Amino acid sequence: MRNSLDLEGRPQDTRVVVAMSGGVDSSVTAALLKAEGYDVVGVTLQLYDHGAASHRKGACCAGRDIHDARAVAERIGIPHYVLDYESRFKEAVIDRFAASYASGETPVPCIDCNQSIKFNDLLKTSRELGAKVMATGHYIASRALPDGGRGLYRAREEERDQSYFLFATTRDQLETLRFPLGDLTKAQTRELARHHGLSVAEKEDSQDICFVPSGRYTDIIQRLKPDAAGAGEIVDLNGKVLGEHPGIIHFTVGQRKGLGIATGAPLFVVRLDAERRRVVVGPREALQTRRIDLREVNFIGEAAMRDALAAGERQEVFVKVRSTRAPQAAWLSLSADGYEVELIAGEDGISPGQACVFYDQPAGQGRVLGGGFIRNAEPMIASSHPRERAAAAAQG
Repeated sequence: MRNSLDLEGRPQDTRVVVAMSGGVDSSVTAALLKAEGYDVVGVTLQLYDHGAASHRKGACCAGRDIHDARAVAERIGIPHYVLDYESRFKEAVIDRFAASYASGETPVPCIDCNQSIKFNDLLKTSRELGAKVMATGHYIASRALPDGGRGLYRAREEERDQSYFLFATTRDQLETLRFPLGDLTKAQTRELARHHGLSVAEKEDSQDICFVPSGRYTDIIQRLKPDAAGAGEIVDLNGKVLGEHPGIIHFTVGQRKGLGIATGAPLFVVRLDAERRRVVVGPREALQTRRIDLREVNFIGEAAMRDALAAGERQEVFVKVRSTRAPQAAWLSLSADGYEVELIAGEDGISPGQACVFYDQPAGQGRVLGGGFIRNAEPMIASSHPRERAAAAAQG
């Protein structure tokens, strides 16, 4: 017989490791699987230590989260382990985050954490603990495919869908991963937490980057990459100097406020030139992008799509370039040094370092086909200044 995790055999004979962050989602995941009879083991990762951590609403607090995860494990009667991954997390996530920002990118550290820590290191640990699968509280679905593998699908509740942060998951990893909350709404999850008497039922969702409880990510970058805080020039699309700035790490593509310059028309950050410490600004229309180049592309869709791309055929897909945007129609094709995406309707303010995720349909619980990191976004309005054009080309 098959059970709710789509596994052969009886639940009581199947060990499942649940990655417990101390939040309501992973806690409900553990409680559901325990109630269904699985041999559940809870694991919490100690990833960072802020000492007297911030208790602002929406901020992460490592000590409290570990305490909450332990309390839930005791409540539902499962063993619980805390593993020290601080050094590994710093190397794979925090250092990479700082280096990316210092180079003028806008990184997404949750993707690195899932890719390097949870779905690589923790998955190996779960196998060492004798688990058949590892479950998490992500809002995404994993389903069996006709070819015997598994596919990744968007969550039922669009506002909670976390597929943007999980595009780097491999097909091999999907064989061992399960996401029990993919077909639930957040309201249903909280109701289940109340039903099981979990102390975290009303716990606020974390809004900040977990290792930046103050919300001031520049503090970490200045500590790890002090050179990135160097002052520089604010220039327009033609290279004309409009003012000075305290460091490019204080700016992101698309930013309007806080530029510190007075002009007759609104200006937006169009590009960050880390090499020359320049913040390039321009009108809103200069943010419009239609073509983007990708690096570190991962495919988890049908092999036929990758074969067609390798043969020089472009493929129609739907892509997200921000986690909060709906997928939009695009063409995906092979380029000389990776892959490129042509956005049919264009998009505003795309920054290098962000993710571009591929889907098979624009809405509903469509399948995740893969994705990659944005290496360069080509603006529809180019600079007319030779040095700025050269800098934009070099960045690509």
